[in-house]
Amino acid sequence: MAIRSGTSKYGLFRTVGAFLILIPVGLGLSAGTPAPQGPDWPRTILFDSAEARVETAIALSEVAPDFPRDWSGFEALVLEIRASSPQRFNLKIYRRTDNPARREFSRVLFHPYPNVWLRAAVPVAMLSEPPATGHDMAAVGNRSRPGYYLGLWGPFVPLDDVEAVAFEMVDPVGSPTLEIRSIRLARTSPGDAVLEGAPVVDEFGQFAPATWPGKAESLGRLQEDWRAEESSLEAGDFGYCQYGGYAGTQAEATGFFRVEKIDGKWWFIDPDGHLFLSVGADVIRPEMLTRTVGRETLFARMPPASTSPSVRREGDPGASFLTWNIQRRFGADWVEPWLELTLRRLDAWGLNTVANWSDSRFWDTGRKPYVIALASWQTDVNYLGLPDVYSEEFVRLADERAERQCAPRRNDPWLLGYFLANEPPFPQKELQTAGMILAGPDTATKAELERWLAEGDTEERRKRFIGHAFHRYVEVTSEAVRRHDPNHLNLGMRGGGRPTADEIEAARFFDVYSVNVYDHQVAPERVREISELTGKPILIGEFHFGTPGRGLSAGLVQVRDYAERGTGYRYYVEQAFAMPEMIGAHWFQWADQLCTGRFDGENYNIGLVDVTDRPYGDLVEALKTTHKRLYRVHTGELEPFATRAAPR
Repeated sequence: MAIRSGTSKYGLFRTVGAFLILIPVGLGLSAGTPAPQGPDWPRTILFDSAEARVETAIALSEVAPDFPRDWSGFEALVLEIRASSPQRFNLKIYRRTDNPARREFSRVLFHPYPNVWLRAAVPVAMLSEPPATGHDMAAVGNRSRPGYYLGLWGPFVPLDDVEAVAFEMVDPVGSPTLEIRSIRLARTSPGDAVLEGAPVVDEFGQFAPATWPGKAESLGRLQEDWRAEESSLEAGDFGYCQYGGYAGTQAEATGFFRVEKIDGKWWFIDPDGHLFLSVGADVIRPEMLTRTVGRETLFARMPPASTSPSVRREGDPGASFLTWNIQRRFGADWVEPWLELTLRRLDAWGLNTVANWSDSRFWDTGRKPYVIALASWQTDVNYLGLPDVYSEEFVRLADERAERQCAPRRNDPWLLGYFLANEPPFPQKELQTAGMILAGPDTATKAELERWLAEGDTEERRKRFIGHAFHRYVEVTSEAVRRHDPNHLNLGMRGGGRPTADEIEAARFFDVYSVNVYDHQVAPERVREISELTGKPILIGEFHFGTPGRGLSAGLVQVRDYAERGTGYRYYVEQAFAMPEMIGAHWFQWADQLCTGRFDGENYNIGLVDVTDRPYGDLVEALKTTHKRLYRVHTGELEPFATRAAPR
């Protein structure tokens, strides 16, 4: 019998043989009314994995004849839903337009906790207006909510004449479903909630409502797995010297890391003069915090106070089940054994760099090169990560902070270099940033912008001003770092998204151009363009592959399953290092985020190890295989791995 799936203008359909079956997806509710009860509810949307993109749109007239079209007087769009998968979907709000071929819509990325009923009270303001806070792209775009989290990636349009609500999924894995039993608007938000009585996180930090092969059911099982790993860990043969460079090579040794172009190919040069390619993992830490305040009922057991951080974030101490599991593994004095185990893992897996945001206790071990993410350069007033760069205060603070952070490390040969910042969002949001400056308090930067616009106020001139402000930001901070540490590399600002020409041009102040590239492959033409414009080698500061499962969403780049994460790693890394400009690639991140999300809500399934501190075998084997080939791939002796990971 032939079965076909697709979408109509406002609904999902399936054809079975010669019959068309409409799958009901809407719920008729006027604003503020309770959900009706009856045998027809809930309604179900199917995201068929045979399709690369599935969208189901629900016309407001199908929800209720009098459902409001102007949402400006309401605080929240309230949905009661249950998803079968943690795979994210796009929540889209369509606005009526006169041109049906060009439909306007707002969009947020919705990451649900699966297998539980949720009440999602999505603020209308988050649907209709771009976010205006945050110092990097994640802080601007991520919003933690009980039961789900949102990615505010846009686009955004005024919601004054809404015609439909839509649910869209790209590359569905396993044909997930979304049940909907309520859609309404609320003038006063009822708040978000997990509408289930049982906890969603078990005592080991695992997602309770789901099962999977290898899920820890007891401490005894975990202890067996931990002992088995420790007995099998052996340093791999990657041809490394003590610093992680290639022992059989030689260039000029300066006692510190530097970069050099040799026979048309860029390299790091380690302190002993060996050629070096940086492969590492970000966030190598023994904790992964999740919010707890107001969410205590989500957890079967809370970690003991001995695992809690000493500093609260936004008034919330957070909880780290990863730390609790490490404490279970090694006992009360767990720090040194954990450091030693981690260093053994790095040796076994061929990772030669402790990358961004990792535990500073690695810095003084004398065992692995490391990078430092310099602390914020922000002033009291900032605009989407742009400090008040024309103020005397900014220059003074930059010098003080560089001295405090860089001077103590200036003689350490194990330090690879400094990242000045991470994914500053303002260079790619020029008009919004300029508007925030003009609407904000009187500052030196506002005065400079007003002088600039006095000669002509156009969109292009506003964009050019933000480019000039970015250059000043880079110049002042780079010079401050160089003053207090002339020995180590300036690794740049880890650009995100698609860096602008101004961002790329400012790289003249850096030794290395760093950029975070989330994709299945680093585009060769983009790498060549950046290298030609900057004259610098390139380091990938972040990339990863995830898959929806274990209560966790897939992350920024999705593959079909856990085995395909290894395929994705091999393809991405070997294809990247086949380029002569590439000298580093750092995986984000060491451990899975918790199913209830980190502080901004992210709950990505992207770790080298899981919340119970057990490695993902398929991914680890891919690391080892690729790292043994990397030198010859970069020199051109070997063709790079050519199999791309399947997204679904």
